[in-house]
Amino acid sequence: MTEEKKRKKKKQKRQLHMVLIADLVLLTAIIIVCSLLFIRRWQEEHSQPALTSIAIPSWIKPDLLVINPYSRPGRIRAEVNDIVIHYVANDGTSAKNNRDYFNGLAVPDADPPTSASSHFVVGLKGEIIQCVPLEEVAFGNYPRNEDTISIEVCHPDASGKFSAVTEESLIKLVAWLCQELELTEGHVIRHYDVSGKPCPLYYVEHEDAWKQLKKEIRKKRKES
Repeated sequence: MTEEKKRKKKKQKRQLHMVLIADLVLLTAIIIVCSLLFIRRWQEEHSQPALTSIAIPSWIKPDLLVINPYSRPGRIRAEVNDIVIHYVANDGTSAKNNRDYFNGLAVPDADPPTSASSHFVVGLKGEIIQCVPLEEVAFGNYPRNEDTISIEVCHPDASGKFSAVTEESLIKLVAWLCQELELTEGHVIRHYDVSGKPCPLYYVEHEDAWKQLKKEIRKKRKES
């Protein structure tokens, strides 16, 4: 083979190599762009609606706590991953009683001060009071205050079992929250599941009652 032919062959190889590199760069760029578009589309389809855009229905009574360091810090959060159910552990008290207790924590009477609150309280007569906006942190689910909604539930006696009318309102509230936040009953948990505390007491001691409650929430959500 002559030197001229050798030079031509080397040149052709270099050109082919450059073409292959250019094609590879272009293919990589296409893959990256497509991946970014897919991720953006997935995020849009799976992201929750803005918490501030959720309208509170008329059957929930807003009675917001004053902003203070101990029960309503006013701290904004972007998402909710779970809904946590509590019992008030003070049998016979009303939703208003418990709401006012949280509000009173704004003026500490103990050292160190008590920090506690809930987004909602469900009462003995089925009434529902909202204490803290959905987009704000409440102090009920430590260490998961930042990404959960807290619901305190009143009960008539020390067993902690919710009455039929209270349970009906709780199911309605949780099903509505699940619908608005695009969650399922699998995202409904007990305070016990967060901290190990026996709360809500009856539904920790009676696992079958807790499972039945979640079934009713699922049923109600499907009806919504």
